[in-house]
Amino acid sequence: MSGGSHSASARAVTPVVVSTGRNGGGGGAGRMSATLAGEVTPQRVSVTVVATMKVLLLCWRDSRHPEGGGSEVYLERVAEYLASPAGGRHDVTFRTARYPGSAPVEHRNGVTYVRGGGPLTVYPRAWLAMLRRRFDVIVDTQNGVPFFARVFGRGRAGRGCGVPVVLLTHHCHRDQWPVAGPVLSRVGWFVESRLSPWIHRHTPYVTVSAPSADDLVCLGVDRDRITIIRNGVDAPPELPQDAGDAVPSGGVHLVTLSRLTPYKQIEHALHALAVVLPDHPGTVLDIIGDGWWSENLRQCAEDLGVTDNVVFHGHVTEEIKHRLLAGAAVHLMPSAKEGWGLAVIEAGLHGVPTIGYSSSDGLRDSVVDGQTGLLVDSEGGLITALAGLLDDPERRRELGDAARERSRNFSWDLTGESWKSLLKRIHRPRR
Repeated sequence: MSGGSHSASARAVTPVVVSTGRNGGGGGAGRMSATLAGEVTPQRVSVTVVATMKVLLLCWRDSRHPEGGGSEVYLERVAEYLASPAGGRHDVTFRTARYPGSAPVEHRNGVTYVRGGGPLTVYPRAWLAMLRRRFDVIVDTQNGVPFFARVFGRGRAGRGCGVPVVLLTHHCHRDQWPVAGPVLSRVGWFVESRLSPWIHRHTPYVTVSAPSADDLVCLGVDRDRITIIRNGVDAPPELPQDAGDAVPSGGVHLVTLSRLTPYKQIEHALHALAVVLPDHPGTVLDIIGDGWWSENLRQCAEDLGVTDNVVFHGHVTEEIKHRLLAGAAVHLMPSAKEGWGLAVIEAGLHGVPTIGYSSSDGLRDSVVDGQTGLLVDSEGGLITALAGLLDDPERRRELGDAARERSRNFSWDLTGESWKSLLKRIHRPRR
């Protein structure tokens, strides 16, 4: 009834019978009726109670780690969606490594972050945690090496039941392993290319692009076990009209947005800058992000004589990141390998086209060559493409407009909803 005044005349009220979906004693248990006056016709209303799941997400880093990047952002956004009302209010734990200044346990946006171990010891720490606690479903992120939740995970569905596991991999790491050294690289590649596909031969996979799915098939993964769930993108904050003035300069701005590691090949962006500067004096390269390769890149800039035209911003806030992107003319992504290329979509939100390598598999999905950006085959091609766009502002605007339009098709809600549906399919309710 409403909270307002009641009419003096009696009204017939239809009682409501609520079914809880359980069998109670005496046949009347679990049902409720209410009658004020008049004859009534009972109606049965089914109330579906959806049980929340205990979900464990495993990743070697989180986005606040000094080496964190797009792949970590991806899993965090998935975690936040699953913990949200739209995602089902699930009990979500994100287990990852510790880093200087990090808390062992942190609650953020509905997700519990549990940190323990370093770059290598994060794995055995996670194994012990999985043996001690039971979960309804586990998402195991394979950044080269998985956590082997398929072996160590324990389910809550019932005695003798293993926990359903999904293996998330953004891309194949064949080209990245040599950085780890001659011994560790061989072991790592063996684990990724032989051991993991065998252990996970019945496990569903998720990856973020069609080329990454092709790589998994080449490693022996059945294509019908692979689901492609692409990245979303955060809506940029409202920026003032002078948003492009984040770095004072009268010249054109180029931008890279990346972890600073060898395989990201930011040196190629520095080389390109050095070549175009004579014809485009005052051009500035904004490097957003940080990593253990940073000092090598600073030395490279010094050796090329472009130090005064390069700004190393390091890790920045979301607002500053979007200010820098909004002020750029071209986004350079010379990475040797990308599973998708989240920075491509983030730059596209501001009408900034991307130049990258066609050999970087994920970029063939995130960049529509010739429409939202340009894909080239070599460092020389990257330099030529950049010079061409700097000489042709109209072409640059055409590519940027198309990039903006395409970027609007991606959202973390769509990504999260896809994950929610997948986990619901594989979840085995407790008996």
